[in-house]
Order: sequence, then C-alpha cells, then structure tokens
Amino acid sequence: VQLQASGGGWVQTGGSLRLSCEASGRTFSTYTSAWFRRAPGKEREFVGAIRWSGGNTFYADSVKGRFTVSRNNAKNTVYLQMNSLKPEDTAIYYCAATPRSLILSTVRQANEYDYWGQGTQVTVSS
Repeated sequence: VQLQASGGGWVQTGGSLRLSCEASGRTFSTYTSAWFRRAPGKEREFVGAIRWSGGNTFYADSVKGRFTVSRNNAKNTVYLQMNSLKPEDTAIYYCAATPRSLILSTVRQANEYDYWGQGTQVTVSS
C-alpha cells in the first residue's frame, strides 16, 4: 500500500484545512487509518484515527471537537478536516494505515501502523 498525503498549507489562527490521504496498491477499505503529526523539536504524536467501517473514530484530546477524521472507501481516501486551527497545530502531518482493526489501547501507537505517507506541512500563523 502506498499512501499519498496532500492538502497542507498556510492558514491563520481560527482557519480550516482539509488533508487527504489517498491509498493505492491494495483495497484500503478494510484498514485502520490514522493521522499523526510532528511539530518542530517535538516527538511525533497521534492526532486521530478511523476504523475501516468508518463508525469508530479516535482523537487526541488536543484536537477533539476541532478535527474530524473520515473516509471514502470508494475513493480509497481518508480525510482530516481541521477547524479552529491554532499555532500549536503547526506540524508535518502524516497519514498511516494498517490492515488490522486496532482498539482503543493501541490505535494511538505509531508502531502499530504498517504503512506511512510522506507527510504534508501545516502552518498556522498567529
């Protein structure tokens, strides 16, 4: 599976962006997909995830209520809608996927994911 992330850019505080992660190579619809981010000088952190069915989503506390993960299985694409952006959301955002159906205790762990996209930069100015 190859993952291609896109949609990053520059936005002012309070603005919105939508990231996309398109998969190719295999049927993506049964995968657990996630978004992680790495801010300058910080460790990579979990942002949000969605199970293959789309019915279960998980979020980091820092983005809950502002970010939404969704998927379109027909397009083999996962999205991250980011609203009310803050300067602390500035980071490189990565999409990831695994064919396993992860549970709450593991979905936030980067080493549970087998495939990673190249990252897309999001910059939020104050």
